[in-house]
Amino acid sequence: MPHPGQELALDHPARFKVVACGRRWGKTELGKTALLQNSVRDKKRGWWLAPTMIMASQVWRDLKASVRTLSGISVSESERRIDIAGGGMIAVRSTHHPDNLRGEGLDLAVLDEAAFMEPRVWPEIVRPMLTTTGGGALFLSTPFGRNWFWEQFKTGMDGEEKEWMSFHFSTANSPFIAWKELEGIRRQTSEHVWRTEYLAEFSDESGQVFRGIRAAVIPFAPDAPEASHIYVAGVDWGRHHDYTVIAVIDATARRMVALDRFNNIGWRLQRGRLKALAAHWRPQLIWAEANSIGAPNIEALQDEGLPMRSFLTTSKSKSPLIESLALAIERGYLGLLDDPVLLGELAGYSLERLPGGGYRYGALPGSHDDTVIATALAWHGVEHCGAGFDFA
Repeated sequence: MPHPGQELALDHPARFKVVACGRRWGKTELGKTALLQNSVRDKKRGWWLAPTMIMASQVWRDLKASVRTLSGISVSESERRIDIAGGGMIAVRSTHHPDNLRGEGLDLAVLDEAAFMEPRVWPEIVRPMLTTTGGGALFLSTPFGRNWFWEQFKTGMDGEEKEWMSFHFSTANSPFIAWKELEGIRRQTSEHVWRTEYLAEFSDESGQVFRGIRAAVIPFAPDAPEASHIYVAGVDWGRHHDYTVIAVIDATARRMVALDRFNNIGWRLQRGRLKALAAHWRPQLIWAEANSIGAPNIEALQDEGLPMRSFLTTSKSKSPLIESLALAIERGYLGLLDDPVLLGELAGYSLERLPGGGYRYGALPGSHDDTVIATALAWHGVEHCGAGFDFA
């Protein structure tokens, strides 16, 4: 059974409905219900559209399961199409190659994660397919900046656009998600991700990762370790085009105390600089990126007695690493050195929301992110050094 918000959107008579909603609100269930009503109940033609076929795979399985007990059903796996006795049809399509979608009249188009489709998919491809049938469209998405989905949302908010209607639902509007669960997410989520992904707010700062950078800068940093304080370090390796960066954080005072950045020197000298910095600050842990040349460097330093820890950077492990640093800076948990390279790399660090729901983090083309990664690894060390801090 649809929950009240889903019923509100389903029952509204508008021809074109735009639903901006937070994660886990239930947009997929809304879209599947609308499509099944259109094709099974009303014997009309409908498409489910997603940015990639991988995104649509589970929906395809769900739709097949929904009709498997009905008579007069024909399923084509190769075309991802279900034909229903009496003229109904459901097809699942990817908008990755929009021109492949041309040529078929539709009664309903459900555009899932519409904000992540090419802007021309709607006006050039889908909208003409609804012309002869007088068909409708259901746009479903979490926001992604103020792009073309934002423009459609504004159209639905305009009372003069009689065929259009927009709906806005946060994750909290789902009756199936406990408030306690959302409180836990809120404590561990940066402001941008919280507002975009859970409050479903449209932001014109879709690519900005780190906020509050200037406010986090400390006026001065000690040049020697303080008694009883715990220190941790992070290392991002580089050699020619990239830089090796070593960041040291005072975990007790929650502030950066050192940043060493260099390139164009051999691995032996690089390890020597790290050993010298470690001899001075005596870090309890040194988290270093283990990718590529990192692993043998880490092993060599472990053999020399340094408290090295390996961090394998993948698309899965990088997101929480960066999000944790972003949250620490944004909420004032970490003081930053007034280093122009560091501050510039933090300000220029970008986020790209992927169609599958995850994120891709990195420097802008032609820029570096070595100080960002080293600082993130050092902060990771703070959170895992066993100092007993509570950053909630």
